[in-house]
Amino acid sequence: MRRMAEEVPSIAEQSSWLSSWLPSWCPTSSSQLKDAEEKMLKSVRQPFSRQHVRISGDNYLWTLAFNTLPQPSQQPARTRPGPPLVLLHGFGGGVALWIQNFDSLAGCGPVYALDLLGFGRSSRPQFSGDPREAEEQFVQALEEWRQRVGLEDMVLLGHNLGGYLATAYTLKHPHRVKHLLLVEPWGFPGRPDGPQDGAIPVWIRAMGASMSPFNPLAGLRLAGRLGPMLVQTIRSDFKQKYSSVFEDHTVSDYIYHLNAQTPSGETAFKNMTIPYGWAKRPMQERVGRVQPDIPISFIYGSRSSIDSDSGSALKRDRPDVQIKVIRGAGHYVFADQPEDFNQTVLEILAVYRTGAAVGSAEEDL
Repeated sequence: MRRMAEEVPSIAEQSSWLSSWLPSWCPTSSSQLKDAEEKMLKSVRQPFSRQHVRISGDNYLWTLAFNTLPQPSQQPARTRPGPPLVLLHGFGGGVALWIQNFDSLAGCGPVYALDLLGFGRSSRPQFSGDPREAEEQFVQALEEWRQRVGLEDMVLLGHNLGGYLATAYTLKHPHRVKHLLLVEPWGFPGRPDGPQDGAIPVWIRAMGASMSPFNPLAGLRLAGRLGPMLVQTIRSDFKQKYSSVFEDHTVSDYIYHLNAQTPSGETAFKNMTIPYGWAKRPMQERVGRVQPDIPISFIYGSRSSIDSDSGSALKRDRPDVQIKVIRGAGHYVFADQPEDFNQTVLEILAVYRTGAAVGSAEEDL
């Protein structure tokens, strides 16, 4: 495994677009995002490296790497770690939201976490307005990242939007994916037709129509100096999710600075959706084409608004698909019940790596 690319010059030197785009009253900057992330990562005990990995078009993907030193060739094959686990965050997320998972997951093998193109501390290019082309930009960035880091293959774990893109990547580059883990994946079912739309209150439909020209998180930036307080109020649940690590607003500050930056990936996401958050190109119509020799596992939270219908539908055609439901967890299952989540992922990987038979029943944890 080759060493990752050297870090690119300071983000501050490359943020002219960011500086010119952000409203003057928006209390954020690249350096503030960096500081907020650093504060989050101080809770991680496992040693790790952090670098910007260069890809084409003067772009780069911000990457954390754990336990990635080459293994001794004389080490018995049965004890060598399997392919690296690569973590892809969801919409509006970033690498530091995995802080309650890194230590456990990296204890059993190499782990990479990266900010998706257009999000976090990765570069924020202009995406195509066409949903197919925007999806391809995300996938191509991930493939170039894999090549640059020097991975032959990997286990892809994606949450929310990360699950959608992990599946899209697997369809395009199946020989590079050894296992696909989908955590509360976004964008799988198509938008329901007819009577179901009537269940959406009129005022919500009217608001959706009026906000359609804007990015999903535009209000956060338009709030100016009230933005950080807005995150603390609207997403107060994140303080509880990470209460075992932080007692203050460290997490909400990080989330604010993640999403108050130039809305590059956010704009791409908007162009990939139709009201009210459905994918223009539903993955449910394509996931069945994933090669049958690539194991697929779904992880859901029992209290999430996203149900397991997508996983169940695929399982009817592919009985080997695993579906795990973690009790007491919501959409951010890895933060709501981190110990159960970590144990579930490690068990899935252990089954795959040892070649043991995969259970076919849906399991609650």
